[in-house]
Order: sequence, then C-alpha cells, then structure tokens
Amino acid sequence: MHGQMMNYPLTISSLVDHAARYHGSTSIWSVETAGGVVETSWAAVSANARRLADALGQLGLGPQTRCGTIAWNNRRHLEIYFGVSGGGYVCHTINPRLFPEQLVYIIHHAEDRVLFIDRTFVPLVKAIRPQIPDVEYIVLMEGRDDALAAEIEGLLFYDELIAKGDPGFDWPALDENDASSLCYTSGTTGHPKGVLYSHRSTVLHAFASNTPDCIGFSARDVVLPVVPMFHVNAWGAPYACAQVGARLVLPGPGLDGPSLVGLIDSCKVTIALGVPTIWQGLLGAAEAAGSGLETLKRTVVGGSACPPSMIATFRDRYDVELIHAWGMTEMSPLGTSNQPLAKHLDLPVAEQQALRENQGRPPWGVEMKIVDDQGNTLPEDGETQGDLHVRGHWILSNYYRKSIESTLENGWFPTGDVATLDPDGYLSIKDRSKDIIKSGGEWISSVDLENIALGHEQLADAAVIGARHEKWDERPVLIVVPAEGATPSEADVLAIYDGQIAKWQVPDRVIFVDSLPRNATGKVLKRDLREAHGDVLVEGG
Repeated sequence: MHGQMMNYPLTISSLVDHAARYHGSTSIWSVETAGGVVETSWAAVSANARRLADALGQLGLGPQTRCGTIAWNNRRHLEIYFGVSGGGYVCHTINPRLFPEQLVYIIHHAEDRVLFIDRTFVPLVKAIRPQIPDVEYIVLMEGRDDALAAEIEGLLFYDELIAKGDPGFDWPALDENDASSLCYTSGTTGHPKGVLYSHRSTVLHAFASNTPDCIGFSARDVVLPVVPMFHVNAWGAPYACAQVGARLVLPGPGLDGPSLVGLIDSCKVTIALGVPTIWQGLLGAAEAAGSGLETLKRTVVGGSACPPSMIATFRDRYDVELIHAWGMTEMSPLGTSNQPLAKHLDLPVAEQQALRENQGRPPWGVEMKIVDDQGNTLPEDGETQGDLHVRGHWILSNYYRKSIESTLENGWFPTGDVATLDPDGYLSIKDRSKDIIKSGGEWISSVDLENIALGHEQLADAAVIGARHEKWDERPVLIVVPAEGATPSEADVLAIYDGQIAKWQVPDRVIFVDSLPRNATGKVLKRDLREAHGDVLVEGG
C-alpha cells in the first residue's frame, strides 16, 4: 500500500518559482563585468530565466542539450542557472582558470552546443574557437557591443536573446532524475572528469545546506558567495538561497580583499562563502581599511584546510563565526559542516574552539566510513586513520561517460582522502592519500604542519611535502612564501612548532619561494613541489 501524498517532482525550476512567488521583491546585487553594481530581484531573475528557456527552445535545442558557461558571479549567470536547467537543458559551468587544452577537452567531452561567456573571456574563447567547431552558439552575457561582435563570428548577445523569450513561458514537465547541471573536476591528474547532477540531487542538497546544522541560509540573510559559480555551482548557494528567498550579493570579477570589504559593508552582508586564500586577502584589507565587518556574522570556509589562526582572527577580532566545511565536486559538494552538538556547549571555551578546527560532521543524506588498504571498515574513534569513503543522496554514482565499475567500490565512493572519524561523526581530514608523509612507518599529516605554519606572522603561504630520505623513506619539508617585507630565517620558521607537535614530526628543512603553484581551483600542486624539491634531503639533491 502506497502513501496517499502528492508526488511533486523535485526540480530546479521549483526553487526559483518559490523565490519569485514569495520573495519576489527581495534584492539581488550584481557587480557587472563591464563595471558598476546593478540591483535586481528574485522576480526579475525568474522572469528572465523563463525568457531564456523559451529563447533556447527557439534556437532548436533538444532536451538535455549541454549549455556551457564561462562567467563570473553575476545576475545573468544566476538567470542561466535556472533558465537552462529549468528549461530541460544541462547547465555546464566551466572553470576559466583551466589550461586552454583542458577547456577544449571538456567542451568536447560535454558536447556543449551553446557557450555563454562574460566579456573578460572573449580573448580566451576567440583563441580556442577553431578547436570547438561543435559549439553552434556563443552568447556574450550583456547587451550588444559591436566591437566585441567583430571579435567572434556570429556572436549573440544575451539581452537580445532573452528579449525574444516569453516571461510567462511554462516550464516543461521534467523527471526529477533528469540531468540538470554538469561540473568537471580540476584535473590534477589526467583529464578533468565530469560529474552530472540531477534535479533531485540538487534540490536535496539545497535542503541540507539550509538546515541550521549545515549553513542555514534564511530569508533574513544577505549572502555573498565569493566561491565562483564555475566552481561546484558556488557550493550550491544559488539554489539554497532561492529555496529560502535570501538576498544575494554577486561579486563579479573583483575578488580582491578591498572589493570584498566594500561589498560586505555597503550591502550589509551577513554570510560569506569562500576558500582560505580569499579570506586571507579579506582580513588584510579589513584591517587596512579600519573596517569592523560589523554586519558579517558567519563565514563558510572550504576548498582546502582552514588554518586555526584564521578561525581565531575572525572570532576574536571581528566576532564572526567561521564554519569549517568540506566536500568535493563529486558530492555536489556538501559533505560536512562544523557545527557543535548540545553537549559541546558545556565544554570549556578552549575545547569548544579546538572542536571547530576539524571539518565537522555530515548532515542527513551523507554517510561516511574509513577503511584500510584491504577495504575493511576501521573504528570511528577519532584516532584511527584510514581511507575515506562516502555515499548518499547527492554523491555521484559514476563519472560522466565512464563506467560505474571504474568509480565506486562496493557502492561507496573513495574520496582519495586519509581521515579520522569520531563517534559523533566529526571528520578530520589528515591528507590526500597521495600527499600524506610516511616516515619510518609512521604517518605525518602535511595538513597539520601547514596549519601550524600559517599561524606564523612572517609567512604568507606554506605547503609541506614528503621528500625522499635514505633512512626514513620520507621526511617533511616545509616550503614557504614570506610575508611582504619579512625575511625570516629557517630557525625562525621552525620555532613555531615548539610544543605544538612531537619533535620527530617537525620538518627537516624550510625552503623559501616567491609563490606556490596552484591549480584552477586554487589548490596547491604538491606534485610540482615534489618534482622540484623531492630530492632535497638526499645526497646530491
């Protein structure tokens, strides 16, 4: 016997419909790529999304056609998110920081027929245009510009395109399991891999994001997603904010510290989301400008481990709660969020603060376990380390156009992380499995060593690699970028580890560099560092 309840499909169009119906006048501020700030609303976004869906149909696109975007966080990109997916097509967000060869590869692999671009990326797209002949339509995301029209043959203009569409267009009836959007991994090894999300997975992910134990957006919030909309759909923030009718501030191309401080203060931002390197710039700019970031209540940090010193600065200097989160493209991306349990509120303040330094615990919808090399499940005691595996409602079943056998292990997705889990489900990522340092049979976490180093006032950036060692197989080597104007010695840097870790875990060497190599999503390329410095401890290295 089945329950007698309506079976209403979970679709992305239902999110923007709700926002338009019940939060239609709620403001959305957009920093335009061509300059200036424009204010729009959820009602306007919804109407333009419908116009876009209708206009794409008039171009002759069939269901599930992939439509690529190479664009910043702005109002038109938001309309594309809902108009493409709501219209029954697949919104493929493309990271412009990838190498041109990788861009060509993923556009081919996705079989994109439409490409929406911001003016910043006209030279990039012009250069690769001969290599992507299957893309039929390239649409500049603004009004007509005859100078730019001369750059790319047949260039369409977004404002003219949607003017042909009907703001009352009826969304097609979609199956909630239909594909809705497509993201590719950053391709640190081999070609980037595609992750194809469904309407159902995206809506369930939004529900989880909006619970108080995760991020908890609400209609009372002003949300600044600094994480790009081309990076795992801005961590799902546009969908979650539509679901609750939150106000949005879309920062456009200006992701520098002063620009972000200006937006936070002028738009009265209450929640901001970004990676640690972004917040380093923000904190420096806020101090230089004398801003107290008075309206900001929470920041969500993910993408890489957040140093404890940053958590303390937000808390002690600005009274801002920093929520440490973790996830992956393959997980839509939400995996965990660091929120306390009721029993933690009775702990001494220092212990409460220490608890906020790990990656947090999973919401309903995500299951986790750690396993050994043979796939045996390990104890969740907060101490035992193992390979992290996950499964759940918004986790991939297989990579786009790859067989499931090559992706999952017994129904679980192996994340490639080494981690611990405690009895309450709190996750502590110790390292990527390829980056953890194995020294004399013992494991040393490069993440732990980096977090301590980043608390050093004379350092701007730091990374740790395992360098080859004749006796211990590997030993940690610390590679650092000095802060502007600072000239620390090796002894100055290593002194920060005194009393914080066991002596045998202290790095054997410190190497000073001008900058660290990073991939398209901002992660440090440890592979490049190992190639450059991996023999520094062996004879002749």
